[in-house]
Amino acid sequence: MQVKSISSKDNPALKALRALVHDPREQRAQGRTVLDGPHLIEAYWHHGGVPEYFVLSETGSQNKEAIDLVSRYTGMEVMQVPDRLFRELSPVVTPVGILAVIAIPALAAEQPLAGNCVLLDAVQDAGNIGAILRTAAAAGVAEVALGAGCASAWSPKTLRAAQGAHFSLRIREQANLAALLGDYDGACIATVAREGISLFDCTLPAKVAWLFGNEGAGISAALLPLADMRVTIPLAAETESLNVAAAAAVCLFEQVRQRLCC
Repeated sequence: MQVKSISSKDNPALKALRALVHDPREQRAQGRTVLDGPHLIEAYWHHGGVPEYFVLSETGSQNKEAIDLVSRYTGMEVMQVPDRLFRELSPVVTPVGILAVIAIPALAAEQPLAGNCVLLDAVQDAGNIGAILRTAAAAGVAEVALGAGCASAWSPKTLRAAQGAHFSLRIREQANLAALLGDYDGACIATVAREGISLFDCTLPAKVAWLFGNEGAGISAALLPLADMRVTIPLAAETESLNVAAAAAVCLFEQVRQRLCC
C-alpha cells in the first residue's frame, strides 16, 4: 500500500477528484467514476474489478473493513485526506471513510443488443436509474441502454441506488435507442400510462427490449412507434401513474413470473 497524504483543499489531485465526484460531465470525459463506501467496493471486487486508486479519510484509515478492502490489492496507491476534506468528497451524511476511483467499463456503441434488455428514454432522476439497474440485474436482464437526456448511469448517486448492480450488467450511455431497436432480433415493448394492452393480459415474448420513458412526458413520439407492443399496468381508478422505477419492477418481474410458470 502506497500512501500519499494530502492536507490542502487546493491540492491539484484533490481538486481533480472533487470534480470527478460531483460532475457527470467530468466522469464521461475521463471515463472514470467513484465508488463510495465498502459495500460498492466489495461488490466491485467480487466481479473482478481493480480500482485505479483508493481514498481514505483519517477515520477510514483506522477502519478495519476499509483497510481489509485496500489490502486485497497489492501495491495499490492510497490518497489519505483529513476527515474535513473527505466530507467534501462523500455525499453521504456519515461516510465510512473510503472511496475507490475506477474506470467506467466501455461498451462499443455499435454492439447490438443481446437477450432481454431495458432501454431508458430521458429518465432524468439518478435514483430512478439506480433502482431500475438494481431491478434489472435481479430479474436477470443482461443490458441497459440509456438514451439522450438520461441522468448519468455512473454518478455516485446512481451507483449508491443500484447497490452494486452495475457490475453484473452491460450499460451503455448516450445510446441511439432507435438504431439499437432497428438491429434488435427480439420484440420491443413500450410501457405507457394508458391505452395499452394490460400487462397481465399479455403473453410476453421470450426476448424483450423494455422501453421506459421520462418521468413526466413518457416515451418520446419518435421512439413510441418503434415498439412492437404497448402495455399498461392496471392501476386503481384515482391513480394516474406509477413511478418509472416501480413500473419497471412490475414489468420485469411479470416477465420472470411468466417464464417460471411455463
